[in-house]
This record gives sequence, C-alpha cells and structure tokens, in this order.
Amino acid sequence: MNPSTAQARVIVDELVRNTVSHVVLCPGSRNAPLSIALYDAAAAGKLQLHVRIDERGAAFLALGIAARTGRPVAVLCTSGTAAANFHPAVLEADRAGVPLIVMTADRPPELRAAGASQVIDQHQLYGDAVRYFDELAVAERRAGQNSYWRSQICRAWNAAYGEWRCGPVHLNIPFREPLVPDLDDDGEWYESLDGRPDGSRWTELPDFGALPSFVVPSARHGLVIACDTGVQAASEWAEQHGWPVVSETGGLGLSGGTAISSGAWLLGVEEFISRHKPEQVLCLGRPTVFRQIQKVLSDASVEVLLVRPDSDWPAPAHNVRQVGQWFDEPTKPADPEWLASWRRADAAAGSAVSSVLAAEPWPSGLRVASELVDALPADSLLVVGSSNPTRDVALAGRLRPDVLVHRNRGVAGIDGTVSTAIGAAYVHRGPSYALLGDLTFLHDASGLLTGPAEQRPDLTIVVCNDDGGGIFSLLEQGAPEHSASFERVFGTPHGADLGALCAGYRVPHVVAETLTEFRAALQPAPGLRVVEVRVDRSRHRDLHARLRSAVSTAVSAA
Repeated sequence: MNPSTAQARVIVDELVRNTVSHVVLCPGSRNAPLSIALYDAAAAGKLQLHVRIDERGAAFLALGIAARTGRPVAVLCTSGTAAANFHPAVLEADRAGVPLIVMTADRPPELRAAGASQVIDQHQLYGDAVRYFDELAVAERRAGQNSYWRSQICRAWNAAYGEWRCGPVHLNIPFREPLVPDLDDDGEWYESLDGRPDGSRWTELPDFGALPSFVVPSARHGLVIACDTGVQAASEWAEQHGWPVVSETGGLGLSGGTAISSGAWLLGVEEFISRHKPEQVLCLGRPTVFRQIQKVLSDASVEVLLVRPDSDWPAPAHNVRQVGQWFDEPTKPADPEWLASWRRADAAAGSAVSSVLAAEPWPSGLRVASELVDALPADSLLVVGSSNPTRDVALAGRLRPDVLVHRNRGVAGIDGTVSTAIGAAYVHRGPSYALLGDLTFLHDASGLLTGPAEQRPDLTIVVCNDDGGGIFSLLEQGAPEHSASFERVFGTPHGADLGALCAGYRVPHVVAETLTEFRAALQPAPGLRVVEVRVDRSRHRDLHARLRSAVSTAVSAA
C-alpha cells in the first residue's frame, strides 16, 4: 500500500469514528487518495457522500447540513484556488458557530518550492476564522504514523465541536504521488492501521457544555430578544416568567402567550418604546437585521444580559451586565400589566399590517412572505435569504411555532444560500422551503447543479424577483435625492431569465403571476423546484412607509 492511500484510509476511518456522517467532496487530482477512500466508505454505508463540482457551493452545502444537525461535517477539495473558494463558508461558519472540518489537499513541500501547478500558500489560509489549523506531515513509508493521523483527526473534531463554541477547523493535507491505490494493493503496511476496538475514537473527548453558566434576570419590566439560537427555549422561559419575547424572525418559531410577533414594528414606534423601555433585555444570540433592535441594545439605561453569544458580543453601548450559556430563574416577579400592554400593542400592530397588505395589489415582497408563512405545512423548515426576505418574514409573518428557520446571519452575506438550503433540506425530517431574493438566487445558481448520481432533497425555493437590489430602496441610498445614481450602482437590474437558467440545470420552474397560482405552487411536492414571483421594487419604499404609519396610528390608539 502506498503512503497516500494508507493515510487517506486512516483519516476517513477516524472521521467515521468521530461521528462524522456527512462529507461533501469536490473532485480534483491532488485529493484523489481521500476521494477514493470516501467513496469506499460511502459504498460500505459508513457515511453519506455528497459530490459537488463548485467548491463555494460545496462548502455552503456542508454548512447547511452541519447547521441543522449540530454535528461536524467534513468538506474536501484539491489544492489551489479550489481551497480559496471555501473561504466565504468558513467565515460564515465562524461567526454563526457551525462545526465544519475543512480539508484541503496540497502539494508536498518540494513541489511548492518548484513552482508546481495549482500551488498557493494554503498554510493558515483562513486566518483566525478557524478554531484550529494543522498541516499534516507528508505520509512516509515507516511505522508510527497511524496513531499520529488518528490523533490529529480527533484534535480537529474536538476543536470543531467546540470546548466553548462550535466552528470551522482547517486541515491542510499534502499528498505525494502515487495518488491512487496500487494495482496490487494487498493492504500491507509497516504497522497495523486499525483504530481503537469496538469502533471508538482514538482519543475520547469530554462532553462540553455539561455545566453551563447562567445569567440571572432581575427586572420587573424585561424583554426577551431571540435571534437564531434558542427561540423555542426563549419562548418557554418567557411564558413561564411573564416577559414579552420578540424574535428577529417575527413569529416564526415563537410560541406561548408572551410571544410578540410584531416586535420589529413595535420597537420602531417611538411613542410606544418611550413608554415601554425595558429595564433589562435578555438577548439570545446576536441580532443582525433590525436597527430598532440595535437601538434598544444601545440605550445605556437598559441592562443587557447575553445568552449564548458568539465572539462578537452584541453590545453597541458596551453596557452588557452578564454573559452566560443559559438563563436562570429571575429574582423578581414580572409586572403583569407590562406584558398585557405589549400584547395589546402587538394585536393592534398585527391587525394594521394585515389590513394594509390585504389592500395592496399582488404581489409585493411582504405579501409573498406572509402568504408563504401561512402556507407552510407543520414541521416545515424555512431557509430565509439575507436582505429583504429575512426582513419580510419578520414584518409580515404570523406566529408559527411549528416552523423551523435557518438564516446565514454569521456574516449576513448572500453567498451560497441555495447550497445552504439544499444541505439543510437533506437532513430536515419534514417539508423544506426557502425564500430568496433574485440576487441571492443568482449569486449561487450553481448550487442547483446536482449530478444524476446525487440525491435531490424535497425543497421548494421561492424567489422574490424584483430585478435587482431591492433592499437598497429601503435604505438611505434609496432616498429621492440619490435617484440619479441609484439604478446603476444600487438597483443593478439584471434582466436574467430564471426559467431558462433552471431549465439548464434541469430544475422545475414556475412563475406564479397570481395569488391563486402562488398558493397552488406551494403545495408540498417531491424533489427540488423553483417558484418565481416577479415584484416591482419601485413600490417597496412607499409600502413600508404606509405600514409604519398604520402601525404607529394603531398602536397609539390601543
């Protein structure tokens, strides 16, 4: 057996022993030893192998699987720019706390020094975005390496799963030729290549987080803000202790009598928030979408308690009082009238939004989001793209405690969202949907490319197509005084034919021109499909202004 084959077989075996059950592979020559070992392991039923030809999409596919399973997923490529294309997903995994084991094949040192093809400096390629980096020594024909290879895989898994927080790790693995098994390979090596008995991992690791730290709320007038972590747990805690709870995803995932589905609207009503300023905010995760939430957190008179934050604490006023992994019992009972007032305002705001949207001509981005949230079957997964979709579902969706949401909000980019949605749908046990903008969809259109030997999940991708950067029409750039430059550098119309693009990838596509057609297109169906809704983005700014006015009036009256 040649050294590269021996090393690759041991690495794959130890990955399996460390509970890695999904691996995403990109084809290449230098990573051939691992590719063949992974194929053999998948054929033996030891893991699920996903093959993609686009490294950026492959890494986001792995991220989607890891985000939904909560377990490390490995992704592998060859050397050179292939490894660089993993970088966006590595950054997202870092900020979002998603466990990825990134494996990049490389040339051995003597070929790097000779200026060989497909050579870049892959040493610590992803900088401090990874929890752990190691370059394995080049495999050699000598004893004593089995334990080294297995130990390093355990170290990587341990770092990805997180002593304090999950995240990506990077293993750079140089291979010397030959890169494929010998024709007369009889399995002989200089030592036993077996792992520990009974399939256990080489190094047993502790169960991190068994003894979490707690924050202790102590206010009668408190508010819970739930982001992408612990929304259900936040709802249960708030219900038990009488604190209103709002979420960055609106009503999706929230439950109970203290859930405030119109929270994003209410926090933007100056008159309301001036009378309902919380003494303490219990914040789970890191809010990244709404400025009105950031404004509450930046009020120096509000104490902030952070639960399960990432490395970038959401502390715009640097006024964080406590940080912990979980929340404890409050030291004071909540004021029941405080909650009652929030609920009255929530009902008024929700009614106002529904009335305005019902009178609005079909379609608008907010109406598409509202109809989609209403139509989702129980126990659905909804992957929400950045920019307008993540705002629309929060502003227009009703309470749906039976819906699971995923958003790539680590660095809040539009990269790889199609691939993320497909990865998440692979492992979700139930119907899966995605709501994306047209630029997000086009940015990762190659994520639709799935070879005939690869599994396609049951996933409906809804594309709200406003022919460009509709989000900018709601920001400062969209103000009338900037109209001269807006279309060219912010609106960026593309005129792309999404139906033709989907046809090229052999993915079913339909344009829902009427509300009736849209509702019919959302009925659960097997396979991967795209539902396009064409929206006029010139109406975005006016519609949001009318909604803000209607909500403010209704809340004041309530």
